[in-house]
Amino acid sequence: MAQRFGGKHSPGGPSTPPPPKGKFEGARRTRAGGRINLLFFAPLPLVFAAFGSGPTGLVLNLVALGTLLLAAWLTREGLIAQEAYEARKVAKRPAFPRKIAGSLLTGLGLGIAGFAATGEFFAPVAYTVVGAVLHFMSFGPDPLRDKGVEGIDSFQTDRVARAVDEAERHLAAMTAAMQRAGDRQLIARLERFQTVARDLFRTVENDPRDLTAARKYLSVYLLGARDATTKFTEIWSRNRDPQARADYEALLTDLEQNFAARTQKLLLDDRSDLTVEIEVLRERLDREGVRLTE
Repeated sequence: MAQRFGGKHSPGGPSTPPPPKGKFEGARRTRAGGRINLLFFAPLPLVFAAFGSGPTGLVLNLVALGTLLLAAWLTREGLIAQEAYEARKVAKRPAFPRKIAGSLLTGLGLGIAGFAATGEFFAPVAYTVVGAVLHFMSFGPDPLRDKGVEGIDSFQTDRVARAVDEAERHLAAMTAAMQRAGDRQLIARLERFQTVARDLFRTVENDPRDLTAARKYLSVYLLGARDATTKFTEIWSRNRDPQARADYEALLTDLEQNFAARTQKLLLDDRSDLTVEIEVLRERLDREGVRLTE
């Protein structure tokens, strides 16, 4: 029978490092598109209705248009916030329930538009109720509870959530600065570092006890990286200095390696904790006279 050779230096062998993660690994298709875009286009016919009626109809239709557009914007922002909430192990609920507010404003906007069209009372009330209910059924509610890890107290999860939020703000500022530079290769290089940095975020979220060991990475190092990125983009926009570019890319490489090493160290510590827990459980079972079969 044929057998595949699997030597030390063969592809997939013991010494072969795992392939680097791409920026789209684990990515999901966003829900903040498609139906959301339709919410922005659907009320536009109210513009023609507004200017085809008297002063009262003009005001009512324009108010309805503004209300429906605001509802669409809140719904989109609510979906974006929900996706960020779902992507993290530890997260605080959105401070403002945008999707629920979007449902209420959708119903209100439809009610105002119905009143402008009919001048009656009962039909607009029906539009309001049906519109709000259908919107709520289509997009659902906002996350209404904080999300943490079982067995970890809320104080620790709150600390992790605040630290990761701060770190994400630093990454967002780096992205915004690099976008101004307009260099697609540098943007891609920065995104690769950010993927490694977010691996560290997820590791800390999985075990908030790791926050102490990783805090300087989430705050001091990322703050320095943010400032360096801002300064580099200013220099690069002025004179395209190749030495500044080489220095910045070397900085990203150093940061990427250090963040990856810290992530691996935390994972190894977690594995050691698991081994200790298993050994303690085995000893307890042995004292109880229970023998584990191999």
